[in-house]
Amino acid sequence: MLHFRSRIPITIYPLFWIFAALIGFLNSGTLIGTLVWVAIILVSVLFHEMGHALTASLFGQKPRIELVALGGLTYHDGQRLPLWKQFFIVFDGPLFGFILYLAASALTHVPALSKGMPFSILSLAAMVNLFWTIINLLPVMPLDGGQLLRIVLEKLFGVKGLRYTLIAGLLIAIGIALFFFVTKFFLVGALFSLLAYQSFDSLRRTRHLTESDRDDRLQGFLEQVEALMQEGKKEEALHLCETIRAQAKKGMIYELATQYLAFLLYEKGDVKQAYELLRGMRQDLAGDALCLLHRVAFEQKDFPLVIEIGGACFQILPSPEIAVRNALAHAHLAEVVPTVGWIQTAVDEGLVNVQEVLADPRFDAIRSDPAFQKLSADFSS
Repeated sequence: MLHFRSRIPITIYPLFWIFAALIGFLNSGTLIGTLVWVAIILVSVLFHEMGHALTASLFGQKPRIELVALGGLTYHDGQRLPLWKQFFIVFDGPLFGFILYLAASALTHVPALSKGMPFSILSLAAMVNLFWTIINLLPVMPLDGGQLLRIVLEKLFGVKGLRYTLIAGLLIAIGIALFFFVTKFFLVGALFSLLAYQSFDSLRRTRHLTESDRDDRLQGFLEQVEALMQEGKKEEALHLCETIRAQAKKGMIYELATQYLAFLLYEKGDVKQAYELLRGMRQDLAGDALCLLHRVAFEQKDFPLVIEIGGACFQILPSPEIAVRNALAHAHLAEVVPTVGWIQTAVDEGLVNVQEVLADPRFDAIRSDPAFQKLSADFSS
């Protein structure tokens, strides 16, 4: 990746070049055409992101730009801004893109640039910037149009505005994707299919969003918890998690504080309380917290829960330990076939002490079963 250190740092990731070259080749079919497309995409995306970054800088923020696979991202660090300032930061990206379109269009009328290769390049640059400005203003998250709609709806409806934005964006993205697939613009159709899925996933993950999630003080507390955990000050982090939970009562910040608290309690040896905290919110746990629930549920002998979340946990962290835990849970319920399957999976993931594991008395409930005996025989030879 390329890093450019300046007042507004810029990072360009390798996937940006790959996707830009792919778009260029699909539209030109030649090496020269591909290079021209890459140059136009680079300048256009950078100019667009500079619109965001310069406006953020004007409002006292510290912006940085990253060019990634499907475009650019502008981050700005600093104090939380009022919604009207957020609106202008978002809006000025498409505005800069439209200005670039006007500039490229105007240059095509300059006599020295009105024919040949210069005219072709400028016409292409104008078309690309007009197309991307229009697409980017569609009210679909995380496009700028979706962000603008979110800001307006949050001003009108508070935290519910985000969910209304995601619902609207999901429906619009599905409609646009179908339109482009029917008209055989498959690349754009695929892009909006991806945006539709992202809107759906965000809608699912934010269904517990509450006003407390916009509380800067609680967000600051959560950041303090993360810092304290990294510094090893776990007792202080634990008490701060309890404070957050008591003040937030519900919402995403509450759920994150609960997950951190469960980890801290488990490290203190309070397995039962960690289990109780996580069990009731298993549908909303992050991957590492779900794997912790898998562990504490096993230690609390909640074998049906271990089985329920076992496959998902193994996808998150495919380890012999999780596979063996799943096997033991199935064995406790005398379910031979999945027990044997999970043992084989553990072996495939690198389990070395197979005979020692199979000798565990917790497999006694199925030890006389022919399938388990065959498995034992295979690894004892």
